[in-house]
Amino acid sequence: MRICVILEGCYPYVTGGVSTWMHQYIKAMPEHEFVLWTIGASSRDRGKFKYELPDNVTEVHEIFLQDALNLPPGKKKYRLKQEELQALRDFVHCSRPDWEVLFHMYNDKGMSPMSFLMSKEFLDILTDICEDDYPYTAFSDMFHTLRSMFLPVLYTICQEVPRADLYHAIATGYSGILARLGSYKYHVPFMLTEHGIYTREREEEIIRAQWVPAAFKRFWVRFFYMLSAAVYDRADMITSLFGNARKIQIDIGCAPERCRVIPNGIHYKRFCDIPLKEEDGWTDIGAVVRLAPIKDIKTLIYSFYELKFRLEKVRLHIIGPEDDKQYAQECYELVRQLGVKDVLFPGMVNVLEYMKKLDFTVLTSISEGQPLSVLESFAAGRPCVTTDVGCCRELLNGMEGDELGCAGFCVPPMDREALCSAMERMCLRVEERYRMGQIGKKRVEQFYRHEDMIQNYKQVYSEVMEKWQGSDSV
Repeated sequence: MRICVILEGCYPYVTGGVSTWMHQYIKAMPEHEFVLWTIGASSRDRGKFKYELPDNVTEVHEIFLQDALNLPPGKKKYRLKQEELQALRDFVHCSRPDWEVLFHMYNDKGMSPMSFLMSKEFLDILTDICEDDYPYTAFSDMFHTLRSMFLPVLYTICQEVPRADLYHAIATGYSGILARLGSYKYHVPFMLTEHGIYTREREEEIIRAQWVPAAFKRFWVRFFYMLSAAVYDRADMITSLFGNARKIQIDIGCAPERCRVIPNGIHYKRFCDIPLKEEDGWTDIGAVVRLAPIKDIKTLIYSFYELKFRLEKVRLHIIGPEDDKQYAQECYELVRQLGVKDVLFPGMVNVLEYMKKLDFTVLTSISEGQPLSVLESFAAGRPCVTTDVGCCRELLNGMEGDELGCAGFCVPPMDREALCSAMERMCLRVEERYRMGQIGKKRVEQFYRHEDMIQNYKQVYSEVMEKWQGSDSV
């Protein structure tokens, strides 16, 4: 089977949990041919892959959203049909546009995105929005804000569509729209896998973002909900990593019968024989994490600073790439300003080897799905302190039917005091730490093995294709 995987802002350009998952996923299915359809920000990244692509990746099609800014003004005037104008009106209002009409206009007919965004029709729609909902907002601000929202989407759906038997988006957003476009173009099924709930993550980012004026935050949130609804409404299968994520998908609008939980899995045997750290009088804490704002490294640094007043012989290893170089520099500067000792930034390392230096791990993310770093830590017998995001609490305490016990401590996000106290307890109670580590190891062995996850996805592919072929023959 020829599977087109659609990815936004991750594999193969950056390292991290989703990228690692995707790389291992493709390698584990040599019987399938994969086409990568990738969405990035800047064309400066074209071809700059951080991974050596597996042999069964036969094509890579790259889209860079900033290229939309270089589109020439739309000179050709189109006479819009009533259903086309209605689809565009619904699109600009961030309601539920007829995506098939938009696909026909911008992919089949090859209309220019700029022809609409510089048209009287667009200005008329914008005027209505300003008069009804934004009477005290400058029209020019609304014009530039909305055009910056809609131009990348229209540009994206203008692209040539690689042919495949099935389209698989690894998020909603732009990648989900492309999956639905591929399904429309070649009359084949498409499915969605969400590691985190894309809409909720974008909503959290917009609420905190300083680049979004307060007046437009609500509109941006509606925009991303519209993109997600386009995928939830039509995807033939929607998978998530844990039960609560599935519940959120259903609450947002997914049909329950099309939602499936497939937990992440790791290569347990690679980690299970890593020996515990030799006793040297120190307690070593590891954070295997990208240096990015969503991972909230600064709260970790502040909490470790407090911990050093309580315990002297403790070290913190922040292990991972500079995903956001500016944020990484801010973290280094924070360590310097606080004067906190024994914080190490080893960068990219062999995690299997480095795990031998660690007693336990910590994850301070603001948002997560089902973090591979926690599963890998468990498989190596290292318990975790995590924030209560995604399914971290479920990983620590077990899902329904798991009676193994507790494999770590869960604290509220951005709570320095709670995080510091949890790390202190893990440092001081050595026997409890060992017992938690063994519980985590058993949990991964029983419930989170990579081979089981791959088998589940193979089953889903077969199921989706069989249902589609059955309905297509009716």
